[in-house]
Amino acid sequence: MSLLFALLLLQASPVATSPARPYAVPGEEAVDPYTVEDVNVGAKPFDGDGMAEAFHGQEGIRRIVDRMVTLSYGDSEIGEIFKGHDKVRLKRTLFEQFCYILNASCIYTGRDMVRSHKDLGVHRKDMNRLVELLQQAMREEGVDFQAQNRLLSKLAPMHHDIVGR
Repeated sequence: MSLLFALLLLQASPVATSPARPYAVPGEEAVDPYTVEDVNVGAKPFDGDGMAEAFHGQEGIRRIVDRMVTLSYGDSEIGEIFKGHDKVRLKRTLFEQFCYILNASCIYTGRDMVRSHKDLGVHRKDMNRLVELLQQAMREEGVDFQAQNRLLSKLAPMHHDIVGR
């Protein structure tokens, strides 16, 4: 699906026109209103299209996010953190975040990292486990090790805004 087509669908959707949920998709739970801005993503995007290609474009990024979220919800170490949270929104915003950072022609419509993770009680060991699951998903997608590390280097500084204790 092209970005333009997706944006048109979002604009046409009754859910998308709600002021409190300007970019929500059907099935997402409501969140408090916030301002959508590039700084919310937590990192600057890569230059050029090389990283997007290394991750097999938007479809590859979507498969990685879907797999990571599936692994996370079912994980014996961190699965409890995700229980009771909106899986639809999580998949959408993680996809947008990774897609934006990888410069694969996406916009990020999610909240900033501090507001997104407020009161989750995420520990450093939880973040480490999540990174392991992301690495597994990237390996399964066939993303080369150097490209994986380049993405992880963009994501790593966000731990200050995510880890609660």
